[in-house]
Amino acid sequence: MSTGAMVATSQPLATQVGLSILRQGGNAMDAAIAAGATLCVTEPQSTGIGGDCFLLYHEAGSGTLHGLNGSGRAPARATLEELQRRGHSTMPEHGILSVTVPGAIDAWQTALERFGTMSFSDLLQPAVEYAENGYAVAPVVAKVWQQNESLLSSCADTRQTFLVNGHAPRAGTRHQQPNLGNSLRQIAHHGRDAFYNGEIAAKIVRFSQANDGLLALEDFAVHESDWVEPIHTDYRGLRICEIPPNSQGITVLMMLNILEHTRLGEMEHLGADHVHTVTEAFKLAVAERNRFVSDPDLTEIPVAAMLSKDFGRDQFARIDPARALDHPVPSGLPEHRNTIHLAVVDEQRNAVSFINSLYHPWGSGMVAGDTGIMLQNRGGGFNLIEGHANCVAPGKRPMHTIIPAMVYRGDQLLMSFGVMGGEFQAMGHSYVLSNWLDFGMDLQEAVDAARFLPADGVLAVERPVAESTRIELARRGHKVVEADKPFGGGQCIYIDWENGVLQASSDPRKDGCALGY
Repeated sequence: MSTGAMVATSQPLATQVGLSILRQGGNAMDAAIAAGATLCVTEPQSTGIGGDCFLLYHEAGSGTLHGLNGSGRAPARATLEELQRRGHSTMPEHGILSVTVPGAIDAWQTALERFGTMSFSDLLQPAVEYAENGYAVAPVVAKVWQQNESLLSSCADTRQTFLVNGHAPRAGTRHQQPNLGNSLRQIAHHGRDAFYNGEIAAKIVRFSQANDGLLALEDFAVHESDWVEPIHTDYRGLRICEIPPNSQGITVLMMLNILEHTRLGEMEHLGADHVHTVTEAFKLAVAERNRFVSDPDLTEIPVAAMLSKDFGRDQFARIDPARALDHPVPSGLPEHRNTIHLAVVDEQRNAVSFINSLYHPWGSGMVAGDTGIMLQNRGGGFNLIEGHANCVAPGKRPMHTIIPAMVYRGDQLLMSFGVMGGEFQAMGHSYVLSNWLDFGMDLQEAVDAARFLPADGVLAVERPVAESTRIELARRGHKVVEADKPFGGGQCIYIDWENGVLQASSDPRKDGCALGY
């Protein structure tokens, strides 16, 4: 808790960087960019400048919420026919064909030019120093590093950058990324043009060509971020705001529109009724996401119908309290034509919910030559189903899992928050909010609570979920398994206007912390 300003990230060094920027007189946007850039160095499995960025920014002076879509597009040569010609029936999840144009750097500069107060050079300096001089590898980062040694061994440039004598660096050792530091220096001095129109783009394209990829210089030259209108729904008297498609934020809102017809707060927390109800709501919302969410510039998405309160009520009616829905869950609408999150609130009560991501841990697994840049694998979010809304196409943005969020009471901002974890993110947003609103938990309890996720026909639960709950869920038709790793992470900052206090939480599933002054 603090009274002045607050930063919550998934890595302590990044939290300190953000706080330092605020103490220097920077605002929430400045701090978010500096902290996000630092995370690209110190939490390399989750994020990087070879990834994408989405953010929501609450402008205190006007009371306006702004959304920025900084997701990259598929290369112009990425056609269904080309992928099929190469023998693929499903979209590759790793390797060079999973790489889309990285959108993060353009998003950072676009946001900074509109709302920031400091220079790109100053904001990137801490990240440059950690890349060149080294940083201590944190425990959770080290664990994920070790789990992915085989992926990191598959590309020579990746091995050189991220493995030491063929192995992941241990927790508590120093790791340096001088090549990434050099790329960051170029961006700090020359801005986005160094990345999209300069030497960095040329090196990434040469690397792609050498590995039989599809990226071209023109793909980088035409990339730009988009300011978008946030979407929202009301839940328990509050307005929950998310980024619109191609982000999956609409999944959270559909899920909340179902859950508002329940009495979750009267159920035993993590009892069978609670887990079953939330699970079924998530499955129903995901079915609509999988059917419709794609690039709105290229596909008609029935956003109004998906967010309709009547549709939420109809979806709720499909839940049988005694029996799990069959997998896969069919859509309820008629026919129509590893990630980081950080939150910042400054003294003026500007607020940022900021997510930057490579997608899967370590993205594509490919570092682009001597740039030191790990390339994302967001192309793995496409499918190769002809006629599907999310089928790969030139210049198209894939369905995106990363979703920043804000909560309002009327026109007053209450909370900046986000939950990372790929497929878990929509579930995480709804679950953490419900823990806070329905069960009266404080923000840290809401984030700490044991999690669960239905996916691929099974219901995975974290270890603290009681055996009695698991047995009853199995009786209702769920195939219950214990999760082999924790689900996601999360950061929240709540503004207590009455007392003039900021309250924040940071997820123990990551290395991070929340700090304020």
